[in-house]
Amino acid sequence: MSNLKKQYIEEGKIQLTKVLGIGNVMALPRLVKIVVNIGLGEALENKKAVETMTAQLATICGQKPTLCRAKKDISSFKLRQGEIVGLKVTLRGNRMYDFFEKLVKIVLPRIRDFRGVSENGFDGKGGFTMGFSEQIVFPEIEYGQIDKVRGLEVTFLTSGRSKEETKKLLKFLGMPFRR
Repeated sequence: MSNLKKQYIEEGKIQLTKVLGIGNVMALPRLVKIVVNIGLGEALENKKAVETMTAQLATICGQKPTLCRAKKDISSFKLRQGEIVGLKVTLRGNRMYDFFEKLVKIVLPRIRDFRGVSENGFDGKGGFTMGFSEQIVFPEIEYGQIDKVRGLEVTFLTSGRSKEETKKLLKFLGMPFRR
């Protein structure tokens, strides 16, 4: 069991019960899954981009990504149904908590001029999304391996029913929000 999961079970449930005023421990918000995805529009011309980003995303997350394919044809983008347009990884369980801990303690402090995570990424239904403009901020990626700097998106899905519940859960887990 990861340290963060253990901390949530031992201390987090008690603190969140007091802060949120929820009597039932089973009704407390919890982290359900983390989805990391990359859009690869350039994969239409450059098939090698899919291979390199698959390897990099697998290195970052510790799990093989799944391919995201186009659902329909879009002639203005020269896109055909079934062509690869992105990659995604869904993390659950211990891998999810390990990734979250790595993100908060190692990756975010490595970002230049980092002043905290913006609160604009909440959807009001238990989700929070944040983006990275470059994959280099992850320590597993070596600068020499990169053919092109690409951005990625990380979505945290919780069982929180509102923005406040989700924010308090993520804040307890260590997410550094802007003041």
